Order: sequence, then structure tokens, then C-alpha cells
Amino acid sequence: MEQKKGKVYLVGAGPGDPDLITVKAIKFIQLADVIVYDRLVNPVLLKYAKHDGEIIYCGKEPGNHCVSQDAIHELLLDKAMAGKSVVRLKGGDPFVFGRGGEEAMVLAEYGIEFEVVPGITSGIAAPAYAGIPVTYRDVSQSFAVVTGHCVSGKPKNIRWDYLAQGVDTLAIYMGIKNLPYICSQLELCGKDPHTPVAVIQQGTTGEQRTVIGTLETITNIVEENRMSNPSIIIIGEVVNLSSKLAWFPEKIRIPAK
Repeated sequence: MEQKKGKVYLVGAGPGDPDLITVKAIKFIQLADVIVYDRLVNPVLLKYAKHDGEIIYCGKEPGNHCVSQDAIHELLLDKAMAGKSVVRLKGGDPFVFGRGGEEAMVLAEYGIEFEVVPGITSGIAAPAYAGIPVTYRDVSQSFAVVTGHCVSGKPKNIRWDYLAQGVDTLAIYMGIKNLPYICSQLELCGKDPHTPVAVIQQGTTGEQRTVIGTLETITNIVEENRMSNPSIIIIGEVVNLSSKLAWFPEKIRIPAK
């Protein structure tokens, strides 16, 4: 008798604060036979797993992938083919720079049923905790989420000219290493060098740190304060609102000089 295939749930764990995970996500974690989770998932969430469930770490750090993406695809397929209920637990949202789309495509190609559970992405949550609304009437009527890192290193294929001139607020993921390049590209494309910039490290967690500067000063500020991944870069006039709207207690907060 042919083994009945299992199902894979591509689940967003949210940005770091475990209370920001959705009710639906918790339900699937509780029912899963196998949980495959990433580095940015708050480990507190694993307490919801059933006692006999299998928990597999597939974390990735910049320049250090303990499990390749292809190996993750194989793992999901193997567990689902064995009839298991599998939760692929990802930080933030599975489809926002989480490679969830790639995993879903592989599952679809092999006829594995899957479901996507959206999560709160850090590009919105981290600035919210830092008192920065990504939209604000008469200040920001548009925002974009942008990768700050590509396979080749610097994100050279991005239309920086469009982003500099056509979008009010930019939320840049994975951009700390390439911050000087990002700022220079935006300035070369006409963005005012005095545009406010915030860098938020470990957003929504007890380790949150925020530094604020401008396109021309933020690189030095980040270096002086040893900001590191995971961090979100927010660029736009809405950053100035944080002086009045910041509400979350932080380990360190460095305002603009």
C-alpha cells in the first residue's frame, strides 16, 4: 500500500518577540510531527511542540550555512513523503526574503500539499517598536522592502534610482555589511544625503538597539556602536518621528548627532 503523503506548513514565526506569533502558527506547531526551524526563530516558540515531535535546526548565518537550501528542500520532501506533518518555521514572514517561495515551488513540483501561514515581518515590526511608522500621512505615502544582500554580495541589480526618487520609506533587510554601498547608491541617484536613517538591531526583543543618523553619517555611527546582524535599516523622513513615538525600552538608543 502506498504511503500517504504528509503536508508541509510554511509558517512565519514573527520578528523575535514570541508574543507576535499568530494563533494559527501556534496551532500548527502544536500538531506537527516535525519542526524544521531557522536561526532567527525565537526558541521559546519550540515549547509549543508536542513531546514526541522531531525538532530540526537548519539555521543560517551570513557566510555560514550549516544546512544548504537544497538540503532543506530534500529534508522537507523526505519527511512529507514519509507521511509526516511538517512545520517549516521561519523568522518573520515565509515569503519576505525567507525563501519560502522556493520551498513551496519544490513542494508543488513533487505533489506535496502545503499551506502558508504569514508572519509579521521585521521590516514593519522593528520600526514599530522603535517608534517609526513606515507610513504617515503627509510624510510617507509609500514604502518598499528591499534586500541589502544578494548571492554575489552587493545588491547591484536593484533599481536604486527608482527607490531613491519614487518611494518615501525604505526597509532594507540584511544590509549591514553593504550599508556604505547602499547609502552611496541612493545619494548617487539623487537622494538627499541628509535623509534620516535608523538601524534597528534585534528588533522587538529585549536586546533591541537603535541608532539614528543620515545617509551621510549612518555608516560611521553603525561602526562606532558595533551594530550587527540581524538588523533592519529604515530610510526616510518617518525616522524623525521616533523622537516622539519611541515606546519600547531598549538596551541602547543613539539619536542623530
